This record gives sequence, C-alpha cells and structure tokens, in this order.
Amino acid sequence: MAQTTTDISPSVRRLDPEDAQQALAQVQELLHRHELVENLVHRQQEGDERATLVEGLLQRQHEAELKELVNDLHPADIAFILESLPNSERQLIWKLVSAEHDADVLLEVDDWVRESLIEAMDRKDLVAATESMDADELADLAPDLPPDVVAEVQKGLTVEERARLIEAMGYPDDSVGGIMDFEMVRVREDVTLEVVLRYLRRLPELPDHTDQIFVVDRQDKLLGTLTLSSLLVNEPEVEVRNVMGTDYLSLSPLDADSEAAGAFERYDLVSAPVVDDLGRLVGRVTISEVVDVIREDSDEQALSRAGMQEEDIFAPVIMALKNRAPWLILNLCTASIASFVASQFEETVSTIVMLAFLMSIVAGIGGNSGNQTMTLIIRALAVGRITDKNVWQLVKREMLVTFLVGLAGSAVAAIFAWVISRSIPIALVMMAAMICNMLVGAMIGVLVPIVRSRFGKDPAMGSSVLLTFATDSLGFFIFLGLATLFLL
Repeated sequence: MAQTTTDISPSVRRLDPEDAQQALAQVQELLHRHELVENLVHRQQEGDERATLVEGLLQRQHEAELKELVNDLHPADIAFILESLPNSERQLIWKLVSAEHDADVLLEVDDWVRESLIEAMDRKDLVAATESMDADELADLAPDLPPDVVAEVQKGLTVEERARLIEAMGYPDDSVGGIMDFEMVRVREDVTLEVVLRYLRRLPELPDHTDQIFVVDRQDKLLGTLTLSSLLVNEPEVEVRNVMGTDYLSLSPLDADSEAAGAFERYDLVSAPVVDDLGRLVGRVTISEVVDVIREDSDEQALSRAGMQEEDIFAPVIMALKNRAPWLILNLCTASIASFVASQFEETVSTIVMLAFLMSIVAGIGGNSGNQTMTLIIRALAVGRITDKNVWQLVKREMLVTFLVGLAGSAVAAIFAWVISRSIPIALVMMAAMICNMLVGAMIGVLVPIVRSRFGKDPAMGSSVLLTFATDSLGFFIFLGLATLFLL
C-alpha cells in the first residue's frame, strides 16, 4: 500500500537548529556559486560594454535569492548565519536582511559581531531599528551605539521609559540589573481574581515568560506573587491576598547574574522579581535571560582556560594575534623552563636512555589528573559550593582521590616501564614519580582557581597554561631527580 504524505504549507515553519545549519550551507553555496558565475561572465566579456549590465543583472538576481532565503528565517537563525560568515560576506548578507528583523537580529548576535553590523548601518537605519526596543533591550545595545543615536531614540521615549533606560544603563553588565526586564504585570492585594482576569484580557498580550503576577502596594513594594494556576483554579470572587504566595525568591539589581542563574537552576524558576533596597519592585528576570547568561559563562570559561578572550572567528589576523599571543608566549616560556629542568639531568638521561621515553608519560598523566581536578573546582566555584569552611576539606579529599587513582595507574605504568626496560628499579621510579606528579597536578588544580577567585580574578583564566607549566617542570624534576638518586 502506498504511503500518503501530508504536505506542509511553506508558511508554516518550525524552530530547529538544524534548519539554521542547513540555511547556512545554502547561503555559503549561493555565495560561492554567484562568485564563480560573476567571475566567469567578467572574464568572458572583458572589454564588452554589456559586461557591466550583465553583471548588474546577475548581482540583483543573486541578491534576490539570498534575500528570500535569509528573511524566511527566525532572527536567531539569521544571527547564527551572520556569526558564521567572514566579515565581507557577513556585511553582504546583513544588507539583505529586512528592516523589520534588524532590531531582533542585533539583540541576538554576539557582541563581537554586533559592533561590525552597527558600523555598517547609517544613522537613519539605526534609529529605526532601535526606536521600537524596550528600555532593557536598548540598554543592552547602548554601549555599541553612537551617542547621537541613543540621544535621538531617547527623545521618543516617555518619561517612564527614559527613567528605566537610565536605570538599566547604570547597572554593571554582569549584574541582575543588567539583564532584568521591566515588562511585567502588577496587581493590588485587595482586588478580586475576577478583576485581575478582566485586567489581563484588556492587555494586548502578556509579557514573555509570564508564569506569575506580582502583588504590590501603592508604593510598589512587593507583597507576594500570584501564579497563573492559582488565578485560574480559584473562584473569581476570592481576593488576591487570600491566594497569593508570600514564599518567593527575590533578587537584588546588584546581585551577580551568575548567582541568579544558580537560583533559577536550583529552584526551577521561570521568572523572579527584582526588588531594590526599599523592597520596591523594579523589574524581573526570566528564564530566557538566564539561559543566555549560562551560555555566555560557559563560553567564557572554556576560552579563559586557554587564556583567550571571545573573538570573531573571522577576525583580522592582527586582532587574533593580540588575543592569543600573550598566553602563547607565556606557554613558550613555561615550556622552556621545563626543558631547562630536563637539561640539568643530561648525564642521567644519557646514561639511562630509556628515561627519555618515559618522562613524557609522567608529565602527561600529571597534567591530565590536574585538569580533572581543576575542572571540578572551577565548576564548584561557579555555582558557589566552595566556602572558607570546606576548602581544606576539599583539598584533602582531592589529594586522597588522586593518590588512590595514582596508585592504581602508576602500577600499570610501572609494569609498562618494566616490559620495555626489563629493570625493576626503573619501574619503581616510574611508579613513584607518577604518583608524586599527579599529586602536584591535583594541588595546582585546586589552589590556582581558588586563589584567583579570592583575588577577584576569573578562576579559569589561563589555568591550563599554569597547570601544564607545573606538571611538566616538576614532573621532569621529580622523575629525573628520583632516577639520579636511585639508578646511578
């Protein structure tokens, strides 16, 4: 029996990251094909007066194809494509993006792409794209916008919106105030649920991620929260004060956004109120902002461990050199120190050549062991699980775990050393050196992130470089030192 398939209307789209990846591949294929065709036409008709006309027609046809493809995507997918293209192609696609998507795309792209997109826009287009933004959204873009554009947009804001914008711009980027949303629903405690329902029906739409309504007094002090489920399942005649919840989590505008992310993760929140020192409701944080914070923190942590900062993958070479060179030079210096340590045992290595093949194992295993510990500690610091009272307990625990793992691993390494050298003393030195270096790696993996965190520094920044330096230098010193003492 033949299967019957149901055609889906082209206007019905589903959100799927794979769609964006497929669209990126299509965009790249179109750009490549159009470049080949234009170059071919240009070569064949070089010197022909009609060449310019033909190239112009081809360019308009190509732009129409790309424009139709790109503008059918979600703004987040358009942002993904822009981030995945070299700057020249990025600017070409950006010019084809419909003006109605400009604001959403600028909010979706990463900072390093947003700057180049804004530079390519004229003042009129920037004003048009930003004048429809909410105060919190405009505050996110304000640092990248020309001052005259911000001033022009402010003229079109109401007094309340202007005050919100100034307030939002006054908070640090990594604070709750920097990510909070001003759009929320507030009600009084002395009204009935029926009044609340009528009020909600009069709104054009509910703010995104509205799972609760905030109950405030006449001074905007937060008294409690009314969940939508409570609003729907209770009788309309019941007053808000009788069903509102007073056991809720509130945030301060000056709290770190990472702390807010931890609270959302722990309590499975969709939204949370933000109150000032006087208890007044000033905004709310939703799960959408928290997801962005978690992703950005994860990206920064991954880059920081290698001593890098976020950069455009298609950035100019000079910019990439400025970003990467300092830590690479430091890594070169640390590797040179490790080589210098090994060179001091030249007589030992020349006498027992087998040591030259084994010492890299000691350094490598120590680095891997320390990396495991360091990853655990950085994660624990990020979620606030490490305190003054448990830090030494954690150090002792990691040292014990590393010793036991090292004991088992070094036994295997000792057997391997004996197999290739037929020397029990070399096997025992290999075993002892591996355990010692793994303990060194564990100690560095614990202390480096904690010490950097205590001094207000990013605990992940350059941590892998420092760990490699310690385990390589001390690993060579321990292994060759023990070999010098017991094998010569």
